[in-house]
Amino acid sequence: MASSASRQFPELFDRAALRAALVDGVSELHLSLAPLAVESLLDYLALIVEWNAVHNLTAVREPAQMVTRHLLDSLAVAPHLQGETLADIGSGAGLPGIPLAVALPRLRVWLVESNGKKARFLQTAVQSLNLQNVEVVHARAEANAGTARVDAVVARAVASLEDLVRYAGPWLAPGGRLYAMKGPGVHKELSRPPPGWTVQNKYALSVPGLDAERNLVVLSRTQSPRQP
Repeated sequence: MASSASRQFPELFDRAALRAALVDGVSELHLSLAPLAVESLLDYLALIVEWNAVHNLTAVREPAQMVTRHLLDSLAVAPHLQGETLADIGSGAGLPGIPLAVALPRLRVWLVESNGKKARFLQTAVQSLNLQNVEVVHARAEANAGTARVDAVVARAVASLEDLVRYAGPWLAPGGRLYAMKGPGVHKELSRPPPGWTVQNKYALSVPGLDAERNLVVLSRTQSPRQP
């Protein structure tokens, strides 16, 4: 059965073409996705298109661009993640948390989003896609850090590194790592890492079809957080 997005936007949501672009991109990233995972990601994309028409979840309007700028951009992080639990801080439309949860079903994922409209979308997406390894947290990250202590926190262009460690740091379990997805401006930030943190790695991400600089910065604590 065609998705509602396919019915409403037949000229845009060419599922076969989108599937081919996604499969090719995943191959370029040297990832392996089961056919059901590919279909789940396309269903997720259809939901974004449907909600975007009314709620403006993302500035990217064309599904073909969403494959590159949302799905593949998120999946480019997958080879670098460590651990079994992940919090996506400032998840927005579920990026990168939902693509990572679909691609890596071993992960237990928390999607943390303070905006009510976007949190409602996340709940709808989690239920529609039957993502049993995902939980939505409708709250500000710094106000709800007691929900979980995770192995990894990921954030996609949410804030400066200094602000990010303040929001995301309390979510990390001892020894956990913070994964910050950044554009070209990160080089200046890296010259002075946030106090109490060290840069473990910086990866230049190559996203298939995207002609823009993408970086993944991995940080860890150099000292234990202060106890309240």
